[in-house]
Amino acid sequence: MPDLIASDGVRLNYLDSGDPAGRPVLLVAGFKAPATSWKPQLKALERAGHRVIALDRRGHGGSDVGPDGSHTMERHGADIADAIAALGVQDATVVGQSQGGNSIWALASAGRTGGIRDIVIVDQTPKMLNTADWPFGFYGYDESTADTLFAAGVPDPGRHSIASKGPVRIARLVAAMDLKAAKAGFTAAELELLNDHARRDWRPAIAAVTVPALFVAGRESDFWPCEHAAAAASLSPLAESAVIEKAGHATNIEQPKAFDDVLLRWLAR
Repeated sequence: MPDLIASDGVRLNYLDSGDPAGRPVLLVAGFKAPATSWKPQLKALERAGHRVIALDRRGHGGSDVGPDGSHTMERHGADIADAIAALGVQDATVVGQSQGGNSIWALASAGRTGGIRDIVIVDQTPKMLNTADWPFGFYGYDESTADTLFAAGVPDPGRHSIASKGPVRIARLVAAMDLKAAKAGFTAAELELLNDHARRDWRPAIAAVTVPALFVAGRESDFWPCEHAAAAASLSPLAESAVIEKAGHATNIEQPKAFDDVLLRWLAR
């Protein structure tokens, strides 16, 4: 895969396919997920005439981890902006799944939306902590568990078991994520990033954004109520939402055709 150098000197890998002259779609994967997890979307986007760029965030896939202290949402947002600048991307749709989605809001908060036409967020609540004014956070994550829930990794809320997904969806997850080769456990850098991610509130960024946004949720999301998508969209007059049936947190992988249809309709508007 080709690579680029972020503004702090860290090497970032990316995939680049489709029509080089097509309107670009930049794909940003979630926590611990590589750029190759977007395989279910590549052919559909390429057939629609797009240039498709999938970024390995620092510490993910083939990208370098980066120095201590660089495992923050701000730095991940800056990496996306650096990639857009380095690749000369203009009029791009930036699609972020899970934590990759909130990395886009970190970019927007820093005022670095140059080159971006619109934003698509895939099953990521903008605020993980449940509070009286936001009941759409991570199941079981509130002030009483704020310091402990993500101390050792991502807990399983037990809402939708792997077995409940059925063999087809499980096979899609294994193929897209290469789960057989995935490293078990969490590195210090991953835990640093995860805990920064968990404590953030990106609702002000959504309210202030000046480009359209689409929030997509899986009806059977493993981590939070699917209503987070509509609630997030209600924060901006430029935003819309959609829910994919029979899909969990890895919405684009578990139901690729339904997700691709939603994404392509958004891109064609």
